[in-house]
Amino acid sequence: MFLRKYTPTDCPHLLALFQQTVHAINARDYSPEQLAAWTSGQDLARWNQSLLAHESFVAMVNGSIAGFGDMDQSGYLDRLYVHKDHQGQGIGTALCQALEESVSVCKYTVHASITAKPFFEQQGYTVVEKQQVMRNGVPLTNYRMERHPDSRT
Repeated sequence: MFLRKYTPTDCPHLLALFQQTVHAINARDYSPEQLAAWTSGQDLARWNQSLLAHESFVAMVNGSIAGFGDMDQSGYLDRLYVHKDHQGQGIGTALCQALEESVSVCKYTVHASITAKPFFEQQGYTVVEKQQVMRNGVPLTNYRMERHPDSRT
């Protein structure tokens, strides 16, 4: 596995990975209606613009994209997804660490899904607040979490 910077040609692959991962992995914590609301209406141009504006990395395994993540300059970790076939291989941890090392802030934040919450707790993040967010009129539970740079476990 190696990490590289995002390029615009990655965008369609990352969007597909996001949709597949949410439907396969997050299905244990969210209903089919919630999964559909979460993944529908994604705009490829908006994703590309956002990924270019953030520190964005792609994880490669045997020449294929196995995961990706991005963080803005404020330390907000916007997206972190690992392909369903590559879960539990350290890819998410490597992406998270690379993203955190790419920005200089006093605090990192993330809005973690129910499914991702244990992963972020393992990375040293703590829950600040449980939230209900609306996506296409459907409520989704997530957690606003944060970690200070000196608190990695």
